[in-house]
Amino acid sequence: MKIVVSGGGTGGHIYPALAFIKEVKRQHPDVEFLYIGTENGLEKNIVKRENIPFQSIEITGFKRKLSFENVKTIIRFLKGVRMSKKYLKEFKPDAVIGTGGYVCGPVVYAASKLGIPTIIHEQNSLPGLTNKFLSRYVDKVAICFEEARDFFPKEKVAFTGNPRGSEAVSVKEGQSLESLGLERAKKTALIFGGSRGAAAINKAVVEMQPELKKKNYQVLYVSGEVHFDKVKAELEKIGQADNMIALPFLHKMPEFLKKIDLIISRAGATTIAEVTALGLPSILIPSPYVTANHQEVNAKALSDNQAAIVIKESELDGNSLIGALDEVMENDQKRKKMADEAKALGVPDAALRLYQLLDELHGKKR
Repeated sequence: MKIVVSGGGTGGHIYPALAFIKEVKRQHPDVEFLYIGTENGLEKNIVKRENIPFQSIEITGFKRKLSFENVKTIIRFLKGVRMSKKYLKEFKPDAVIGTGGYVCGPVVYAASKLGIPTIIHEQNSLPGLTNKFLSRYVDKVAICFEEARDFFPKEKVAFTGNPRGSEAVSVKEGQSLESLGLERAKKTALIFGGSRGAAAINKAVVEMQPELKKKNYQVLYVSGEVHFDKVKAELEKIGQADNMIALPFLHKMPEFLKKIDLIISRAGATTIAEVTALGLPSILIPSPYVTANHQEVNAKALSDNQAAIVIKESELDGNSLIGALDEVMENDQKRKKMADEAKALGVPDAALRLYQLLDELHGKKR
């Protein structure tokens, strides 16, 4: 089978695509892939590092206000469709999947017009503009949150989950917590705000140090490289708790997820996929700076099922953070209940579900 994958703009669109490719290749080594992205996007270097064949088109997104740039975007879209058709005719895929971002627009649209089976994969609870547009043309819409179902034609929707969950489950355990300076026997919470960190979370972590010193659990705190020097100086000034290790970045973080008891983070689609697939209790602090506030809706999907505690950034400080930590870390029954509920929402076989959906569509068109 030959599959074209397209997705770009943010890691939330790119990494699920890569997780899908890796898991399918692991299970079906004979499957061939071509990735179509943008020349200047994050996806180009990331995909090439994985030795996946890559082609590029030029495309930008629509401005929400009336703008001459939108005229240019339409021209780029039409050019992108032409280039995509060229790549598709050369590669001759059996199916095409778009994982989100502007680049999917011309690629998936071109595939649908050529009669190639198509799927879009929506990672969030609130769909983006590109996927809403493409839903009119594709054969199937794969979703990760039931909350997204109502935004698409009902007959096209299939719940598959996010391939990042599959990847998290399949990752082998690597370094020990002791290698980071933590104790094996203590319950451990991981706090991080994404690869670039989150200033509000960092501020709350600094503020909670006096109370954290009194606790019998430990914290692995990843500040993000951009913020680390400033945060480290503030921790030294206030007195960093002995039961916390602070790092700018945690290499191969998925290897450590199976070793922790609680995760505190933003509520991006990738994080949600990982914590549910692994059955991890979580304290989620949705970013208020994302389109349509979709992280808050993502987080609510877990909190409504008692799998997570949600703290809005406007309500986040040292007291609210340490209070939520205590609520979970000092209550074994609650922590187990949250873990069980998270596990019930997880889809550890998401990548294979997507592959089966593509294979079924290909079979129908043969």
